[in-house]
Amino acid sequence: MTAEQQRLLEERDGSRSGKPGWRLWGPYLSDRQWGTVREDYSANGDAWNYISHDMARSKAYRWGEEGIGGISDDQQRLCFAVALWNTHDPIIKERFFGVTNPEGNHGEDVKELYYYLDNTPTHSRMHMLYKYPHGAFPYAALVNESKRRSKADREYELTDTGILNGNRYFDVHVEYAKAATDDILIQLRVTNRGMEDAPLVLMPTLWFRNTWAWGGTNARPEIYLDDPHTMKAHHATLGDYYLWCEEKGEALFCENETNTGRLYGHPREGTFKDGINDFVVHGNRSAVNEIPRGTKACFCLTARVPAGKTKTFRLRLSRQYHTEPFGAFAQVWKQRQSEADAFYAMLQREVKQKGDTLIHRQALAGLLWSKQFYYYDIDVWLHGDPNQPPPPAARKHGRNRDWKHLNNADIISMPDKWEYPWYAAWDLAFHAIPFSMVDPEFAKQQLLLLTKEWYMHPNGQMPAYEWAFSDVNPPVHAWAAWRIYKTETFMEDPVRDRQFLEEIFHKLLLNFTWWVNKKDENGNSVFEGGFLGMDNIGVFDRSNAHLPNGWVIEQSDGTSWMAMFTLNMMRMALELAKENPTYQSLATKFFEHFLYIAGAMYNVNNEGIDLWDSEDEFFYDVISLPENGRVIMKVRSMVGLIPLFAVEVLDEEIFQTMPEFTQRLDWFLQNRPDLANLISRWGERGKNQTHLLSLLRGHRMKSLLKRMLDTKEFLSDFGIRALSRIHLDEPYRLNANGSEFIVRYQSGESDSYMFGGNSNWRGPIWFPVNYMIIKSLHRFHNYYGEDFQIEYPTGSGQLRNLQQIADDLAERLISIFRKDESGARPMYGTDVLLQSDEHFDDLLLFHEYFDGDTGRGLGANHQTGWTALVAKLIQPTFRRG
Repeated sequence: MTAEQQRLLEERDGSRSGKPGWRLWGPYLSDRQWGTVREDYSANGDAWNYISHDMARSKAYRWGEEGIGGISDDQQRLCFAVALWNTHDPIIKERFFGVTNPEGNHGEDVKELYYYLDNTPTHSRMHMLYKYPHGAFPYAALVNESKRRSKADREYELTDTGILNGNRYFDVHVEYAKAATDDILIQLRVTNRGMEDAPLVLMPTLWFRNTWAWGGTNARPEIYLDDPHTMKAHHATLGDYYLWCEEKGEALFCENETNTGRLYGHPREGTFKDGINDFVVHGNRSAVNEIPRGTKACFCLTARVPAGKTKTFRLRLSRQYHTEPFGAFAQVWKQRQSEADAFYAMLQREVKQKGDTLIHRQALAGLLWSKQFYYYDIDVWLHGDPNQPPPPAARKHGRNRDWKHLNNADIISMPDKWEYPWYAAWDLAFHAIPFSMVDPEFAKQQLLLLTKEWYMHPNGQMPAYEWAFSDVNPPVHAWAAWRIYKTETFMEDPVRDRQFLEEIFHKLLLNFTWWVNKKDENGNSVFEGGFLGMDNIGVFDRSNAHLPNGWVIEQSDGTSWMAMFTLNMMRMALELAKENPTYQSLATKFFEHFLYIAGAMYNVNNEGIDLWDSEDEFFYDVISLPENGRVIMKVRSMVGLIPLFAVEVLDEEIFQTMPEFTQRLDWFLQNRPDLANLISRWGERGKNQTHLLSLLRGHRMKSLLKRMLDTKEFLSDFGIRALSRIHLDEPYRLNANGSEFIVRYQSGESDSYMFGGNSNWRGPIWFPVNYMIIKSLHRFHNYYGEDFQIEYPTGSGQLRNLQQIADDLAERLISIFRKDESGARPMYGTDVLLQSDEHFDDLLLFHEYFDGDTGRGLGANHQTGWTALVAKLIQPTFRRG
């Protein structure tokens, strides 16, 4: 057992006893708190403009904090991050910059270069890199050019501005190593990549989240100078912490308070959040406290870094007072680095391909860095704070008004801490899968979190995301919970966590009931669902489509997701029934639900409407019209492939040991042959005496796979596209309500403004659904075995079994990050700097989605939530688990 695994065991045992442990401190700051819904107190819900990037340095946040490579305790009381100034910028760099959704030609987009290079599950070792230009950061140019560009244009990036030409930038490495759970060593390494010496001011900053300005009984904390190299921070509940700085620098203090004079034209006495900025940049001595104490403080370290050289700065943040804080620094640092290497060596011992260990480690590092303290109390947000102006009256009738019970204050895995610094229900389920490789306890805790009473709506709905908690994401929590439960059985020390499985099963019963009651509009086991996560994949916005009266969308994907949900719940019930036979009846309930859904897909409303189109041999959404009419929306998209996900393989042992379940199944097979005949090969035993439950009988599965594995349609060199490429030359058109709707294949960014226009499901490759396709092929292979072969790729004349196809799809996805024969990584496209510069050679980004033709990374570029699934595909132990 490695030292990191031992810490995880200590953390697990400590958390169950309520003791703070190794996860007390972690990378829990947001990369962007400005422009979020929870900080928006506007009358019109314009979150992007209520607090802009320019306002952020002067505005004390209500609900959280942000910083560059920052850390905090798990309730974000005390925070640490690094701020920088190159002596040319108009402001110090203490937060990442990006364009807002209205400014960007493809929505919001961070315009910085930073990389998450290393992290361990307990955050005993953390490392990130930020590239900071020597010259004045091109804020205005990035905004103006992004506004000028059209949807058809590529995004304008920092590398396009010329600011990095001649390597005129600093590599700023921000690193941490824990000597103990509350004792953190900090190292800032600054390398000048340019040809000339360059000045730099570093401001390692310590501050308290503002918890005192809103009213209530929260005592005001304080940071003060204990001696020239030491700050002491006191908090009523966190206790005392010391920050030592080895380098001599002036200590600056101000208050983490809003500068109402700058922002709103109402000056008041005192210093404010922007005080350090105003002193360092403008020399305004009155902006910082005369007496060295406050709620925000930094050591101001001035350096001139020689060309090509590195300067190192060391600090230590600890609850314990150390008379020699840097005495054993190097020894502990080396030990934590060695322990992190040993932990990943253990994980990667079966990884054979050169370069894959780098991809694997950085994917997991990004996943671990993407944890964030997420705080949002809807009832308080709606009604306001005692010491603040009351919110606009319109707020009580606006966004999230139906979620007054929601009160979140937890460490949660974010999709991307800059572009999406808020949790999303279905994203989180996918994040839990790679988390289970390194920290199963945290993975399970994340899934359970959204089922807690202070998250899940009393009616059973899971919160989608803060922009609209009532939106609907695909029901993938049960799928993820079962996968994680099974993953633990593959560990070196196998675990079957029945307590977790039973708890989440009961909560998911509530969620299942909500789906049945709210999303099956006609009570026909066909589910509308609406948005379902895949933004612009539909002909129109399926959540808010303004269709003529009486038109209803019967969603193939909504119904297929629910079929999968029923099988996941059935499988969990059967597992629980091994120790408690009562669960057999619940397993039967979900088996029956599955049969009814299967029947409904082939005969909607008993009106002969089939979501399977026998002419095209594909599943499509159908619009039901008044007086029994219908419109089949013949868009060949991921919507039609999702029926593949509804598959389960049961062992013969289940039928031998569960008589009640078996008896009820036999009754159904004999008395409802109309339904039983719809599910694939139920009565025929497969490999190892298995039974198959699937929406797809053999012919339909082969027909779907024939299209999916065709390079002219879905199959790309880099995975499965979200939309068939045939729609490049044959776009789908629909006229409704006097408007024409068009769906055209677009391999890269979207030309649609649907759902903010910041993502595209009309052609690119998305890791979550590709991963589910691979897992489904594994399940089918477990039943059919080695001898069941199909042509792959379609038209090639080559036959492969389903396991071989799944493995090849995994290799295609991994190849996005690997260097090709020319030494280029597809993910970086034609960006010469990222592809060929030696200082970018081993720096990887894990994008939200990827170009369906070239593999170029698109969308949020730190989406190491679900794109971290690549680590699962790389690691042989887990690929087929």
